[in-house]
Amino acid sequence: MSLKLASVQGRAQFVVGTSDNFRVVDVETSSNGILPSDPMACFNVWDALALHAQSLTTTDGVSCSLEQLDSPIPRPRQLFAIGLNYKLHAKEMNSPLPSTPLTFAKFQSSINTPCGDVHLVGDTCDYESELVIVIGSGGQNIGKQSAWQHIAGIAVGQDLSDRTLQYSGVPPQFSLGKSRTGFSPIGPWVADMRDNASRDNLRLTCSINGETRQDTMTNDMIFDISEIVSYLSGICQLFPGDAIFTGTTSGVGHGHKPPLYLRSGDIIETTLEGVGTIRNHCV
Repeated sequence: MSLKLASVQGRAQFVVGTSDNFRVVDVETSSNGILPSDPMACFNVWDALALHAQSLTTTDGVSCSLEQLDSPIPRPRQLFAIGLNYKLHAKEMNSPLPSTPLTFAKFQSSINTPCGDVHLVGDTCDYESELVIVIGSGGQNIGKQSAWQHIAGIAVGQDLSDRTLQYSGVPPQFSLGKSRTGFSPIGPWVADMRDNASRDNLRLTCSINGETRQDTMTNDMIFDISEIVSYLSGICQLFPGDAIFTGTTSGVGHGHKPPLYLRSGDIIETTLEGVGTIRNHCV
């Protein structure tokens, strides 16, 4: 069974079963204390977790709901994000294709759970569905060909944006505009994709109140997963559990005419093929 790592009440959990009908198995308990209970510590021993996951069955553990899950990466040492990384999104924003990954930082306090409430501030908050890379062994100067050996897995993310704050100065305040408290839902778990032949071409969708707003294949990325990891590691060291938001596709609220921003009561549902779904309620 391929490894999916979740968190419940702050404890690391293996996920077994399907995305719609899953169970969780406590990592530390099932390994007789050999593997850690802290989700962040698990990324240091990812290969050992993957080996143990192969021994699990779909009847192990206890039933669990999406609403019970915490963020699978609650305390990343570094939280990166890539802007304008889909060709269709660059076209929608009337922006030229970047020659290198346009990188900014998000702050740890913005991390939210897979079903956490999103507290809107002002009337120009926007949604952005994203694939999130989670680093395993980390390192520096990682080559493109070996990048996946340094990746634990991927997760579903929302890079929620306060557009007024984001564009409040020159140059824009990307890091602040995308880091309000709770503006970075991640989950529902981290899925190991090392054996998935389609890992660079997955369907990513976002709906608001059941209406599809974003629908893309991730091979529309300008810089793919391996390129992003190689590029960032050539500048700074990557650590186990670091997370990288990889950009969003066309269909964001800001790109509509007139814009379609989030409102209190909206339900944002974001799904990444092969991983799962997160569902956030705007208040």
